[in-house]
Amino acid sequence: MTKVLPRVDAAWLQEVPLKDLLALLDGAGEEARVVGGAVRNALLAEPLGDIDIATTALPPEVMRRAEVAGFKAVPTGIEHGTVTVVAHGRPFEVTTLREDVETFGRHAKVEFGRHWRRDAERRDFTMNALSAARDGTVYDYVGGLADVEARRVRFIGDAATRIAEDYLRILRFFRFHAAYGEGALDPAGVAACIAGRAGLDQLSRERVRAEFIKLLLAKHAVPVLAAMTESGLLDRVLGGVPLLASHANMRKLEATLALAPDAVRGLGALGVSVVEDAERVRERLRLTNAEYARLASMADGWWHISRHWDEQEGRVLLYRLGPERYIDRMLLAWTRSSEEAADQQWHSLATLPSRWSAPVFPLKSADFVGRGIAPGPRLGAALAAAEQAWIAAGFPDDGAALAAIADATAKNPAARPSSRRHS
Repeated sequence: MTKVLPRVDAAWLQEVPLKDLLALLDGAGEEARVVGGAVRNALLAEPLGDIDIATTALPPEVMRRAEVAGFKAVPTGIEHGTVTVVAHGRPFEVTTLREDVETFGRHAKVEFGRHWRRDAERRDFTMNALSAARDGTVYDYVGGLADVEARRVRFIGDAATRIAEDYLRILRFFRFHAAYGEGALDPAGVAACIAGRAGLDQLSRERVRAEFIKLLLAKHAVPVLAAMTESGLLDRVLGGVPLLASHANMRKLEATLALAPDAVRGLGALGVSVVEDAERVRERLRLTNAEYARLASMADGWWHISRHWDEQEGRVLLYRLGPERYIDRMLLAWTRSSEEAADQQWHSLATLPSRWSAPVFPLKSADFVGRGIAPGPRLGAALAAAEQAWIAAGFPDDGAALAAIADATAKNPAARPSSRRHS
């Protein structure tokens, strides 16, 4: 089945780098087309992202033609038939058509081929198997055009077979539906994912993390995560019970506050209640140190935060945490409260970083050395006590108030004022 892209939808095919590269590879006995995500997204009116090219030409011929044209050719995945060609400063992955000879999971034996249908049939979902010639003609060998029209994510051929080739396709099935699908998930696909869920344990944690982070940011992530929970798949990924309501509320709050969806913040809402949860999620998804630190900070005492806090209490937390972690923890507390996204008291606390920037503690060691405190543990205690007094006083910046704090602390450096402390 073929379809010609409307002129407006095919305008990207006429951009100089892509146009010149396709012209170079499409001729003299060889054929080249754009494949996969760019074609799918063009039909769905979604941002294009990377543009990948498939060709009947073997990698050495791709490299020869590129070099003759003055383009840079890098054999980035030559064993898989992939050459990265940099045309007019823009990189494109060019991959020779392939077909399966023997199938045994991710490491199936493949050979280069010249058959577009066989190359399409070895891909994951029908909407990802479309290809477009440089004149805008879209070729469909597996029913992808109908599925794009219906916004239906469907495995090519037998879903269980596609999943057994790479169990990451379980997560990709849900992620692609969250990004591009509408309505109910494909029942056959869901059933195959449930049947093959034990295969998720075979995947590297890095691959699972990369796919799951993309899923969390997809526009329909909330209902898809609910479907994954009902299917018994989400707790397998997270290693614990998912907090769906908290995650859904987090997305509502981000929209209310005009914040871009944040994957780590969403992950914290979904999977973290106490610091031990952050440790578990870090191990399950091989999170970076920075991602783990944010999750641990979110989990550290969020239940102490109340919508009844005054602004000074909010400022103390903002001073201790910094803007990013303050917003993380504040929103997590809000998601688990009984108030709605329109609540003005929560809103005022959550937007505090836009109205107030935490100052730097202005007193230094010299202020106390000059008051007779020698360097050492006593000086450290004086600085800590003075900082607590300065915070309790509302972060004053005038000289008289600072001098009074320094004088009082120098007389009794080990004292601690009684004030609520947040960490």
